[in-house]
Amino acid sequence: MKTQSKKWFALILAIVLGVMMLSGCSSESGTAVDGTASGEDASKGTVKLVYVNWAEGVAMTNLAKVILEEKMGYDVEVTMADVAPIFTALSSGDQDAFMDAWLPVTHAKYMEEYGDDLDDLGYNFENAKIGLVVPAYVDIDSIEALNGAKDEFNGEIIGIDSGAGIMSATESAIDTYGLDYDLIPGSGPAMTAALGTAIEDNQAIIVTGWAPHWMFARWDLKFLDDPEGVYGADENIHTITRKGLSEDMPDVAAFLTNFYLDSQQLGSLMGEIADSDEDPEVVAKAWMESNEALVDSWLGNK
Repeated sequence: MKTQSKKWFALILAIVLGVMMLSGCSSESGTAVDGTASGEDASKGTVKLVYVNWAEGVAMTNLAKVILEEKMGYDVEVTMADVAPIFTALSSGDQDAFMDAWLPVTHAKYMEEYGDDLDDLGYNFENAKIGLVVPAYVDIDSIEALNGAKDEFNGEIIGIDSGAGIMSATESAIDTYGLDYDLIPGSGPAMTAALGTAIEDNQAIIVTGWAPHWMFARWDLKFLDDPEGVYGADENIHTITRKGLSEDMPDVAAFLTNFYLDSQQLGSLMGEIADSDEDPEVVAKAWMESNEALVDSWLGNK
């Protein structure tokens, strides 16, 4: 009889303890009265942003990332790649958005090839420019005059990643102007490092450059005149997405459509990233917090 009583007591105790544990778990993670979690909200999904290692792309992509995470409740994956694989990944749906498409000239060939499988959300920056850039102290003012100063520049034009539109345009410029120069591929950071070293030594250097870029705020530079118009007129920077993003994530598409920076705003963000030892995402978050009204306007908040 005592054995049976002990079994019943043990069973009742187990049930009571189980209820208490469930209650404790409920209390720890909690559920608010409106049915939402009292801890961190569950993610609304993952947004995949892809970018090239160019100053403006790094700045805009990291800013969009922290806004999507901090303000909109999404997880965000960012991937760096060259331009060609970026357009391939967008067209296949493997990536969601690219915020650094230069149109109508620089990335025209990619839009011709992949445009039917992409959506263009419009421009996020106006009056962008590409071309050959030199320090202001260099005597040469036009691409036409470069062959007469080949030795001064060691017969080299310092470029960026080989798949970039500006590299294709520079190859065309070499042919159009009959330049006896070698185009040296590299990366955006490698190009600015070479430019900075040359300026420190007061040496002549030609780089494939573009604006907006923080280097124009840091150093006194100039674009070489392009009388043949190889590099085209000023362009706009567009946000390109995979097909279907607007239907799958309408709030994300609306935010990316509204996202717009003027020259001063983008210049300040790029400059702060370039001058900081912090990760670009940390700098972008601080910039977001200092520009709440602008960010709210992109989110449709008053």
